[in-house]
Amino acid sequence: MKDKTPTLLSVHAHPDDESSKGAPTIAKYKSLGVRCILVTATGGEEGDVLNPEMDREEVRANLPRIRDEELTEASKIIGYDQVIRLGYRDSGMPDTQANKRSDAFWNIPIDESTDRLVEIIREQRPQIVITYPEDQSGYPHPDHIRVHEISVRAFELAGEAGYKPELGEPITVSKLYYSLWTKAKLLGIVKRFEALGMDPPFSPSRLERQGQDHLVTTMIDVGEYLDVQRRALLAHRTQIDPKSPFWFGLPTQELAAAYSTEDYHLARSNVAVASISNGGIETDLFEGIAYDD
Repeated sequence: MKDKTPTLLSVHAHPDDESSKGAPTIAKYKSLGVRCILVTATGGEEGDVLNPEMDREEVRANLPRIRDEELTEASKIIGYDQVIRLGYRDSGMPDTQANKRSDAFWNIPIDESTDRLVEIIREQRPQIVITYPEDQSGYPHPDHIRVHEISVRAFELAGEAGYKPELGEPITVSKLYYSLWTKAKLLGIVKRFEALGMDPPFSPSRLERQGQDHLVTTMIDVGEYLDVQRRALLAHRTQIDPKSPFWFGLPTQELAAAYSTEDYHLARSNVAVASISNGGIETDLFEGIAYDD
């Protein structure tokens, strides 16, 4: 079966992840007529208030509700057609009390959370699924690790004809991508800061961290959509400091000049991708995907 409506499904761990990772890509494909679905695993209950202007007791006391409102606003800015909340609790970092809670995403049986995603994939019928890469050593949050795990499992199981028919009609998803942050992008931004006579907002340890450049198969030009990401980030008022040089130190035109693509690894594909097969770089997530007339 071929599905006529081009659909992209992105899986994230917490509110604000959809804005910090891949928002320009979603905005671009939305502008091209692609139906874009966001799955958010948790409510981000364990997040800190990182904007000094929002660091008030009443905000901290109502953080889950506020973060949910922020997610709604940001997803509209980006262009998502639908936001599906799995409703799990933020697991916090390892060795914290939050990480020991039975309702934490990390502690939910993986078969259960995988099946939730299988059902969503079968219902939404995307050709593309985007998730996090296997290597999360740069920021080993349990929820990010679990998002990767259930995304890979659900991608495979959604297409198995004999797997839990009560979860919906099986669908073979065309492609599974991992979103990447490359060293080339980091260094491009650093050089742009330096060219403008500004100090780059990256710690020495961040600059020394090994990138995932060797995994890049796909580069999506998003230079025209960086402002969408800025506006979406600002919607997360509790999580994003509007004065942060990390996010807002360069004007968007300078950021585009520094590095104008978002980079991905094509981790699984059920269609032929000529550009990659020929040793090149893919520039369209939907390359190789055919539709019925």
